[in-house]
Amino acid sequence: MSLVGIASFLLLLVGLSQSVPPSFSVDFKNDCFRKDGEKFRYISGSIHYSRIPRVYWKDRLLKMYMAGLNAIQTYIPWNFHEESPGRYNFSGDRDLEHFLQLAQDIGLLVILRPGPYICAEWDMGGLPAWLLHKKDIVLRSSDPDYIAAVDSWMSKLLPMMKPFLYQNGGPIITVQVENEYGSYFKCDYNYLRHLTKLMRSYLGEETVLFTTDGASLGFLKCGTIQGIYTTVDFGPGSNVSAAFSVQRHAEPQGPLVNSEYYTGWLDHWGSPHSAVSAKKVAVTLNEILAMGANVNLYMFIGGTNFGYWNGANSPFAAQPTSYDYNAPLTEAGDLTEKYFAIREVIRMYRKIPEGLIPPSSPKFAYGAVKMQQLQTVSEALETISFSGPVESIFPQTFIDLNQAFGYVLYRTELPVDCSIPTPLASPLNGVHDRAYVSVDGVAAGILERNKVISINVTGKAGSQVDILVENMGRINYGRDINDFKGLVTNLTLGNVVLKGWTMYSLSIDQAIDQGLFWATKPTSAGPIRPAALSLPAFYGGAFMIPDGIPDLPQDTYIHLSNWRKGQVWINGFNLGRYWPSRGPQLTLFVPANILSTDTPNNVTVLELEMAPCLLGSCTVEFTTTPILNASVQSDHQQHWPMFGKALL
Repeated sequence: MSLVGIASFLLLLVGLSQSVPPSFSVDFKNDCFRKDGEKFRYISGSIHYSRIPRVYWKDRLLKMYMAGLNAIQTYIPWNFHEESPGRYNFSGDRDLEHFLQLAQDIGLLVILRPGPYICAEWDMGGLPAWLLHKKDIVLRSSDPDYIAAVDSWMSKLLPMMKPFLYQNGGPIITVQVENEYGSYFKCDYNYLRHLTKLMRSYLGEETVLFTTDGASLGFLKCGTIQGIYTTVDFGPGSNVSAAFSVQRHAEPQGPLVNSEYYTGWLDHWGSPHSAVSAKKVAVTLNEILAMGANVNLYMFIGGTNFGYWNGANSPFAAQPTSYDYNAPLTEAGDLTEKYFAIREVIRMYRKIPEGLIPPSSPKFAYGAVKMQQLQTVSEALETISFSGPVESIFPQTFIDLNQAFGYVLYRTELPVDCSIPTPLASPLNGVHDRAYVSVDGVAAGILERNKVISINVTGKAGSQVDILVENMGRINYGRDINDFKGLVTNLTLGNVVLKGWTMYSLSIDQAIDQGLFWATKPTSAGPIRPAALSLPAFYGGAFMIPDGIPDLPQDTYIHLSNWRKGQVWINGFNLGRYWPSRGPQLTLFVPANILSTDTPNNVTVLELEMAPCLLGSCTVEFTTTPILNASVQSDHQQHWPMFGKALL
């Protein structure tokens, strides 16, 4: 054959190979996945784009790739993209398509978990709060109203995902149907069938769909469905063979898969910080990989519950702002001992990419920032209640008031003289979640869900009672995810049911973003007794990034050690909640992208209980070191054993 003939033949072969479409499938006969016809095993890590600023996505994904991972796993929080019905947001930090494209460009495949329910220690498990406008809705079931909302959401989301499927040239190799449904009290197979049909209709018959449940036969009973590949999850120290035998009960043949191998665990306010040793994680990971199994490390990087996005567990215990998870990459994306221990295990089973690992990001201590009181919440009502007052005989919930997150001020009057201390109570435990009570402008006490249902108050008939109610995050797991917020039942004064309420939905984030507080004159806090409560109030301060220091701004942490509980914003960005008086988290991560080198950086704090400004020192401090494991000041005991799930 001539050289021309050989060249033509080679071009023909190349053309034929390029004409074969990419494929990903389950090979039941050989107990493996097949990628483009070849046997394939994924070693994946979980990363939640919703917990990481967009500017850091590439850095975190590169670090995951350099650890030896060939895939990532991510959730899609429905409520992150559709905060009100029919209004979608996929821009900025919510640009899911950009995130998926970045993963593919770096060389990572994607395991997609689109819900509609995701758990994830995220507010309401990713379900939007507006679903609760139907008060008796049965979430995660065949309830027609729930199904209609799911269908509408998926009709928006899934067509966006279709071009990113592996068979269409994208990175997505598998898609999960629902999430750990076997742990939910509803055993609604029609619901799972509906979701399956829905995903098939948009994503095609060739897409590998899967379910994930705990490695117990009890979870598989209601969590699995015919035609959808069953996977399990379990953590370090587990009996790996026994755990996979549970999967084999549902899938006698096919690839072994641990969809959530726990590198750490979640935290709650008032419970000790969770930590799992690098050695323990590495040992069990080696056992999993030695069996030829596929694995996803949950989490590989946890990130941050910025704003109000943290969830809670039942009995009510809210998760903190940090979702560090004691993961291989810290909340700030820093490399850890666990990262390198995992990398060494992976190295035994697949080739690690060559090249330099992106370093941990530098941090800068901007120091102390002087704060001053701006206004109390009551004084700021006209500024922060954009929708104005709503009057009602009985208190209404956040959802009744079209308020999803944050705070609502409830106002009423004492109906009788209370010259002696009289119980102001929530007999049916209807304060969801924490209420800051004042009478005639004097702080009177705090009501707290499941913990404090009654306080004593004094005052004259007609005295103004203000109750600022904080939504601390909706329950994300179990039967109580339909978690209504606000005053969800009546309050009583002695034996009298309080009536005649005026309610103010507070648009604090919008007011801060528009700089409305900075247009007001600071107010005098007035004298106060040490250790007493103060009125919830806003405090402000500002700092400049130093000149003459290269590579600024840099990441930092804000330390509010002498503050008690509240919310903090920098340049209008809601960093999240702080609660050093309960712990274990004392510092909040401040990503450099929200800081300015050209103009003053405004710090706004909503202190709910007692600011140090009222007792002398009035500063917040920016430091280089996170504190997530401080001792806790609470009798609350961690109610979930590590790696433990329950049938709820």
